[in-house]
Amino acid sequence: MKLSIIIPAYNELKTLPEILKKIEAVDLGVEKEIIIVDDGSTDGAREYLKNLTSPITTKIILQPKNRGKGAALKTGFKNMTGDLAIVQDADLEYNPKEIKDVIQPILDGRADVVFSSRFLGDRPHRVLYFWHYLGNRIITLGADVFANINLTDAESCYKAFRREVLEKIDLKEKRFGFEIEIIMKTAHAKFRIYEVGVSYSGRTYAEGKKIRAKDGFRALWCILKYGLINKIVRI
Repeated sequence: MKLSIIIPAYNELKTLPEILKKIEAVDLGVEKEIIIVDDGSTDGAREYLKNLTSPITTKIILQPKNRGKGAALKTGFKNMTGDLAIVQDADLEYNPKEIKDVIQPILDGRADVVFSSRFLGDRPHRVLYFWHYLGNRIITLGADVFANINLTDAESCYKAFRREVLEKIDLKEKRFGFEIEIIMKTAHAKFRIYEVGVSYSGRTYAEGKKIRAKDGFRALWCILKYGLINKIVRI
């Protein structure tokens, strides 16, 4: 069994070396490959990646310009050789040691898709922005209503998939709308979905957090687009 760890990166030079070190050090019980997709960074990350030597980092893909997280992930998925894939952000908000817990339902043959949640279990998470929390709860509720599921955290980073799932889903969202699109499409396709609790070491905007209010509004639009409109017209 082989796991492809897809890392979309944009201006993450400060954290890339450390997150790669953590991923390489962790024993996941399966063969792993790391695919880094740089999304047009301007902070020196591209130069760092060009000179990177790693026995595990299989592919480094340099997007010609910034297109967004969804576009970077789609590129990463197309280049994976693993039996399953997981999304790993390039920052240090999520702990690679917990990847094993996230993929376990797939390895056990119980799940096709696993989404992580910062609100399940008793693992620690940094206390930050109330309005981010409220926005996420609203977005998650909307996704649950239109997908008829009961997720607790639509915007959490770790999302794992069997290869066959990604081959059957045509991803269209180029930016953070990917998070909602993949939830709606896997739910509507009746894939077996599980959720696993993870810890969270969130960043402030001063520390490099990128998501903005416009991304929240895009997520709400994606709920309607992939949850309601696609029942009327095929997207």
